Amino acid sequence: MASVIPAAGTLPWRRRDGRLEVALVHRPKYDDWSWSKGKLDPGEPLCVAAVRETLEETGLQVRLGIPLPRATYTVLDSEGAPATKEVHYWAAQVVGGSGVLEHEIDEVRWVDARTAHELLDYGRDREQLLAVVRADREDGLETWPLVLVRHSKSRPRSRWKGDDRLRPLDAVGREQADDVARILGAYGVERVVSSSSVRCVQTVEPYAARLGTRIRAKDSLSEEGFAADPGPAVTHLHKLLDRARPVVVCTHGPVLPTLLEVLRSRLHPDSTCSVSAEEELSSAGGSSMRKGEVLVAYLTSSGDAARVVAVERIDT
Repeated sequence: MASVIPAAGTLPWRRRDGRLEVALVHRPKYDDWSWSKGKLDPGEPLCVAAVRETLEETGLQVRLGIPLPRATYTVLDSEGAPATKEVHYWAAQVVGGSGVLEHEIDEVRWVDARTAHELLDYGRDREQLLAVVRADREDGLETWPLVLVRHSKSRPRSRWKGDDRLRPLDAVGREQADDVARILGAYGVERVVSSSSVRCVQTVEPYAARLGTRIRAKDSLSEEGFAADPGPAVTHLHKLLDRARPVVVCTHGPVLPTLLEVLRSRLHPDSTCSVSAEEELSSAGGSSMRKGEVLVAYLTSSGDAARVVAVERIDT
């Protein structure tokens, strides 16, 4: 059985004079036009690798948008044996960077979709382009992420004698919190909201420190506060939908199904991804997210008009 080599990349996009453009890269070694991509570093999440590879190859810092179709093809591994390379792609918006070319790339070219279709050397790369064009036509390309995180692993209740709200993360949970920080960075999260319980606050502390922002701790998102009255947690989620800014909310297993149901009620009816998004939200709400798991909901617009166009789940 052939081994699988995971890789990740992006399709950076922008609008110029109202026209959609995407960025292709040229590799002189192969004399081909394709998307920025590369293999994962050891232990690296796919989404983090996609952002890193884009920066290393193009000098552009990007924020991930909707996931795109994967590309699968046969290559030779380091020992010369056939292997399956599976590349995970995301649409992405440029948020910074120098644009200085690096890492085996000699040109980055911004072109319209028709030109990109003609330039691409591999048929498999056109699937991602078509997905971007389709999402744009459905008003589902320009999105912002609302990220739900179930707190990382904490000390067992049976071994904790004090107030349960003060129960901290264990060693595994602290490692998960570092992974959560890297993942949130790939999506350009700007605002950090958490249950006031220590295990939730500690889950997002590394990212808040990296971002240089404060954690907005809410009693309404704690198990105890939610059990007393679930209304304020739902109200707060609606306020975040009104803000329409990239945000993470860290909370508990018993709270998440209610928040996920709010997101299910906001599914975009015309989105190509709506069926898979509903499946992901239903599965996460029904079986409960795992500790340390990250769920990214991609939304368009704000307030009452906010709609979920895609969803992905990431383990740590």
